[in-house]
Amino acid sequence: MTHSDEVADEGPYVAVRCQDARSVGVGFRDRHSSDGHCVQYTVEAHAPGLNARLDGVVAWIGDGRGLAPFLEKPAADFTGWDGERHWESDDRDLTVSAVFSSGGHVALTWPLRPWRTAAGGWSAAVTTRLEAGEQMASLAAGVRHFLEDGAH
Repeated sequence: MTHSDEVADEGPYVAVRCQDARSVGVGFRDRHSSDGHCVQYTVEAHAPGLNARLDGVVAWIGDGRGLAPFLEKPAADFTGWDGERHWESDDRDLTVSAVFSSGGHVALTWPLRPWRTAAGGWSAAVTTRLEAGEQMASLAAGVRHFLEDGAH
């Protein structure tokens, strides 16, 4: 299940919560752009015992290879597919994998790896499970709105 909203005094925010475990999720916030061609944003992952924050993720607007188009494809393929689909940011600090599972659900695994800080680096990942149709479509639309409205 997703939620896209303006958080008071903090700007746009998109949250993805696992439908089976509401305490597990991913959030997108702190979007900013300086040139209209790319945006930078923060991704937060949370689960019981885990709070991870990845700042400075870069998204290029309109290149067709971004996170929003990646999420739109499984939303459109709500009848399912075989195997695992992958996406990664250009800096490889945020990756997402999507697997279609029984009952018409999509498991999205969100690894965060701030590779730019090689000394003392870390990684964390959470998996959210959403309905393949409407919940995935809502997530894709929320992410597209979040990223593209920040470029203008």
